[in-house]
Amino acid sequence: MSSNVFHIGSTPLTFESIEKILTENMRLELTAEVVERIQRCRDYLDHKIEQQEGPLYGITTGFGSLCNKTVPPDELNILQENLVKSHACSVGEEVSPVIVRLMMLLKAHALSLGHSGVQVITVQRILDFFNNDILPIVYDRGSLGASGDLAPLANLFLPLIGVGDVYYKGKKRDAISVLDEYAWKPVKLKSKEGLALLNGTQFMSANGVFALMRAFRLSEKADLIAALSLEAFDGLLDPFMDCIQQIRPHQGQIETGGAFRRLLEGSELISRKKEHIQDPYSFRCIPQVHGATKDAIRYVTSVLLTEINSVTDNPTIFPDEDRIISGGNFHGQPLAISYDFLGIALAELGNISERRVAQLIMGLRGLPEFLVASPGLNSGFMIPQYAAASMVSQNKMYCYPASSDSIVSSNGQEDHVSMGANAATKLFKIMDNLDHILAIELMNAAQGIEFRRPAKTSPLLEKFLKEYRKEVPFIKEDIVMYPEIHRTVAFLRRYSL
Repeated sequence: MSSNVFHIGSTPLTFESIEKILTENMRLELTAEVVERIQRCRDYLDHKIEQQEGPLYGITTGFGSLCNKTVPPDELNILQENLVKSHACSVGEEVSPVIVRLMMLLKAHALSLGHSGVQVITVQRILDFFNNDILPIVYDRGSLGASGDLAPLANLFLPLIGVGDVYYKGKKRDAISVLDEYAWKPVKLKSKEGLALLNGTQFMSANGVFALMRAFRLSEKADLIAALSLEAFDGLLDPFMDCIQQIRPHQGQIETGGAFRRLLEGSELISRKKEHIQDPYSFRCIPQVHGATKDAIRYVTSVLLTEINSVTDNPTIFPDEDRIISGGNFHGQPLAISYDFLGIALAELGNISERRVAQLIMGLRGLPEFLVASPGLNSGFMIPQYAAASMVSQNKMYCYPASSDSIVSSNGQEDHVSMGANAATKLFKIMDNLDHILAIELMNAAQGIEFRRPAKTSPLLEKFLKEYRKEVPFIKEDIVMYPEIHRTVAFLRRYSL
């Protein structure tokens, strides 16, 4: 087997395997075993339709509140194509290419598990699109997060039937023209296939996977920057000792204490005698606050790993049990609640970060007011704190739980929805603000360290500072600040710990 090939459906997806697929541009392929699994389910469904006397929801009937409308056998394929066309109602901003690729990857994996009744060619064509970087155009609004992500998934799969638009080789193209270029015929959807493609949580899940990949890094960088702030503030190491974490042994708290001890190992500043016996909560309670965010990330990761390895379309087909069940696996509530939780946890990293910024500019512990040598003539770092405070406040708005809302749809048939897609997409607004809040903290912490010279922090943090100073200089007197904030954000996004 080629090392650059991933066999979809053969093993559970993990964050590590997904990141490898995306970063190493791996090809997705089906094994003979997975093909047999998909085909077996399709054969069972075809046989069941021939033998069934009563209606099968979404297979021989209409959808949602139209479930009591029976469709003749010779129109079942039209039913499925009409479903995809009519449901393609996502609007707003175009979804980023990485999210589109993730959506295709996750949907192909779910369909390959053998409970969706699709044709092998349908799954193969999704892989063909992925492998050849043919990216359907999807928009970020329109999903209620129950019955799955109907609108964005419909936009995603229009091109399979030769309709809609794609990006290919950097240009927006009609899907049919790209299919023609590859001599591919549009997929002729059979019974149930439109539902299999549109029901499911792959828009929510793809956004969540990408958000968590960012969240892991933001959590690490929050620790790194906070350690630098602790040094600039002449803070104490005692609250990070392992003994105090062990008597309240939340895993994230223990990890955070350990991370700070490693980050500060060998620091001249942290080991010197202090005149004060206690730090403000924004420093002293870092293990508890940053640790709680780590625990939240860990929990959401576990929920999402379960989700991306699940079958979430409807109805669900069980050939071995000879059953077709119309259930609710498409409902996004597990994700919606988890994403709201994650949003709160990430917003708190920004909340406590801004408070450390405020402590650093107050003129405490030998630091000049606003971290500038001649305050008064110079405003120094006065207004970056304003900007951070504004974004912290905005994040509190974004922390309103999307999962606590529901609007009835489909004429009352779909009377409770998760709003999980909204919970997912607002995570990126929170994280974008957090990027900028942490950047402002880094600017302040690095500035504060210079007023502690010639004393040094740890070798690890000194190395970090040296790299940062190649991008953003020490500020001696007032300059235009926003370019420095932007450069700091860019530095943090590419810096590898």
